[in-house]
Amino acid sequence: MDGLRQRFEHFLEQRNLATEALRALEAKTGVDKRYLATGAATLLSLYLLFGFGASLLCNVIGFVYPAYASIKAIESPSKEDDTVWLTYWVVYGLFGLAEFFSDLLLSWFPFYYAGKCAFLLFCMVPGPWNGAHMLYHRAIRPLFLKHHEAVDSVVRDLGGRALDVAVGITRDVLQTLARGRALVTPAAALGAEPRASVTQPQKDK
Repeated sequence: MDGLRQRFEHFLEQRNLATEALRALEAKTGVDKRYLATGAATLLSLYLLFGFGASLLCNVIGFVYPAYASIKAIESPSKEDDTVWLTYWVVYGLFGLAEFFSDLLLSWFPFYYAGKCAFLLFCMVPGPWNGAHMLYHRAIRPLFLKHHEAVDSVVRDLGGRALDVAVGITRDVLQTLARGRALVTPAAALGAEPRASVTQPQKDK
């Protein structure tokens, strides 16, 4: 319990969008930011459990702040924050893929969106206990290192086949257009012949 409290207080000392908002509220209200953060987390949990639009709120939490932090990481000269948020998006993408197949079943559970939100917050929390970092290095990276050569081979084969198909389709389209032009040109020439004989010189009376 003490370890969790220390992590919580360490998070409040970080400089990010959430902690800056808490500091501003603390300055205006005079309420300690720890109590403000605890109250906000409690209200958020209750809304995710019983509120309308919990799915939308959960997706906003899991996407909006990480997108904002990723843009800041791109614009910063350091590359460490780039790695942090790239790792998050890899985990987020795999989680979204797994959720696509399980959402119809799991979304009926009353605590589903609260659990999903807690998982996404766990994946974006800063520090060595970052969930995305832990999942990537313990599960995703070993699987990638084991199978990436086979995946690269399949991708190269599919890319070559897709290129061959695209070249074949382009060739067929060009041949069809050329045949259509060859059929239209003589008809246009025949239609132009009567126009030349329309004006006949009139005989002198």
